[in-house]
Amino acid sequence: MLIEGYDHAPLVAGERLLSRPGFWSNHLMAMCGGEPGAPRPVPEWFGDDGADVDALSETLFGSGQWPVFRLPFADGPGVVAVYRNRVGDHGIDYLLVQPGRSTPRSLGSWEEDLSGTGLTWHELLRIADGPSLSPEGVKDPAARLLLLLPLLSDPDVPRAAPARLRTALVSAGAPQDTAGGTAARLLAHLTGRPGHDRTWASPLSGSRRTGNELPTEL
Repeated sequence: MLIEGYDHAPLVAGERLLSRPGFWSNHLMAMCGGEPGAPRPVPEWFGDDGADVDALSETLFGSGQWPVFRLPFADGPGVVAVYRNRVGDHGIDYLLVQPGRSTPRSLGSWEEDLSGTGLTWHELLRIADGPSLSPEGVKDPAARLLLLLPLLSDPDVPRAAPARLRTALVSAGAPQDTAGGTAARLLAHLTGRPGHDRTWASPLSGSRRTGNELPTEL
């Protein structure tokens, strides 16, 4: 697997890891805490146990390979998520891949928090719900949404967002009786970041937007 800018990195297709026990705890559990008085997040919120989480973390975060998750989009650019596993420099890099362009564009990186522009909730859903017909990459809308969730940079998510996220978590194996609370904690942490400036030049639209306008290319 080749991605410009990662020429010498040991990139490997990561989609097979999505079905492994412990994956979603490794990917999302760190985003469930941090608020004063909040309970400490545990793997059971995602339907996992600690042993599975620890075992898979060695694969996800080992320096010998960098798992890549491909999310091709039916009507526009695709996104790839790269687990960057340099020694002492771990994070998830999200790259926008335009058809016909060799150079990917950064959407942001997750390293205990988001750095970069990120995406609005509306943009996350349009990517999650619009997989391409390509045989490669992640097709399941729930998995696509959860993979992209660290990119959320929008304090004004709609009222339907918690229910949609809860449904995705249950689809990924989270217990039904706790998935609602997990979804609420994830959104509280992610939307509690500094406000999303709606005048920024969206990396998905190629133009500036103001007010409540959304990019049309997704």
